[in-house]
Amino acid sequence: MISAIGAKVRETIVDLGHATRLFFVVLGMSPAALRRFQLIVDQMFFVGNRSFVIIAVSGLFVGFVLGLQGYYTLNRYGSEQALGLLVALSLVRELGPVVTALLFAGRAGTSLTAEIGLMKAGEQLSAMEMMAVNPLQRVLAPRFWAGVLAMPILAAIFSAVGVMGGYIVGVQLIGVDSGAFWSQMQGGVDVFDDVLNGVLKSLVFGVAVTFIAVYQGYEAKPTPEGVSRATTRTVVLSSLAVLGLDFLLTALMFST
Repeated sequence: MISAIGAKVRETIVDLGHATRLFFVVLGMSPAALRRFQLIVDQMFFVGNRSFVIIAVSGLFVGFVLGLQGYYTLNRYGSEQALGLLVALSLVRELGPVVTALLFAGRAGTSLTAEIGLMKAGEQLSAMEMMAVNPLQRVLAPRFWAGVLAMPILAAIFSAVGVMGGYIVGVQLIGVDSGAFWSQMQGGVDVFDDVLNGVLKSLVFGVAVTFIAVYQGYEAKPTPEGVSRATTRTVVLSSLAVLGLDFLLTALMFST
């Protein structure tokens, strides 16, 4: 048992070292990839635009729930006029970046892993190397930066739609004063302490989720079973990374 545990720990350390090395190699390939920005735009359409519907619909229903639960909680203390502030802070600080990253991992991350894994299984990556084309520069780097750039946009859409969902439930259905809803939100949400910190969170989540997706696809075994396992690992590792990073970033950003 001790030998098996030691072997697993050693394997994990080796994988982490290899992933770290590949991460910096991809970053080194980034200037060349950014010069062919159309590749990044095409991948942003693939991972971002096609995730728009699930992000928007999820944000709307999360806003509905926040509006209901927030009103029931604040009504106990006679503070239902602060519903707009509660909904906005919950979305901008936490739920927007976190839920968007989790949905992004399930929708776009798995697609990236499966696509790269199938390219490896079909020996397309090997064919690129035979033609003196670096697959890290041509395949991984554009997809990595597309995910990093798309994540803050999707998180902003999620938060905006969620605020509208909270407005519909709180103001239109329950009857909270519309002026109080918006004025409390405008007065309590700070651009630098809340909005920019939420954008920073979404950027960090975009780096983590997208790199895990492309790494798992690049390192997948070139078999149907290997691609399937890599896709599963993408969802599991991305979800754990997002939740762990969220705790660390929240402790650093909002501890004062």
